[in-house]
Amino acid sequence: MRRKHRTEKQYEPDLVYKNPEVTRFINYLMKDGEKSVARQVFYKAMKIIEEQSQQDPLKVFELAVANTTPELEITTRRIGGANYQIPRPVPEFRKTTLAFKWLIAVSRSKKGKSMAARLAEEIINASKGEGSAVKKKLDTERMAEANRAFASMLKK
Repeated sequence: MRRKHRTEKQYEPDLVYKNPEVTRFINYLMKDGEKSVARQVFYKAMKIIEEQSQQDPLKVFELAVANTTPELEITTRRIGGANYQIPRPVPEFRKTTLAFKWLIAVSRSKKGKSMAARLAEEIINASKGEGSAVKKKLDTERMAEANRAFASMLKK
C-alpha cells in the first residue's frame, strides 16, 4: 500500500517577529510541551544577539539558518549484502528542519551558560559561517561528496 503524500503544514506567525519560520524553530526548541519556556528562551537569545552583534536579530537568525542548511545528505542502502552510503539532494522541506535541529542540538550539548546564551552564541557563530552546526553541515556534505561514486545506485 502506498504512503500518503506529505502535506505542507501552515504555521502561524510568531508574536514578536511575525515570522512563521520563527514559530517553527520555537516548536523544535520546545521540550515536553513547554512552549512558553521555549518562547522565553528564543526571545532572550534574540535580545542577546541584538546586544552583541548590533544588528537586526531576525536577519542574523535567517543568515544562520541559511549557513547551516545542507544541499546533500547520505542515505544508507543495502544492495547485494553490502551497505552503501548513497548521496542525494536534500528535499526542500527537510533543509530547514536539519538546520534547526543542528543549531538546537549543538546549543544543548554545551554546558556552563543558560540555554538562551548558548543558543545566541551558536546563532551568531553560524551567521558568521563558523561554529559546530556549520561544521556538521560541512561534514555531511563532505561525506556525500566522498561517496559520489555510488550516486548512480539510487533509484526512485
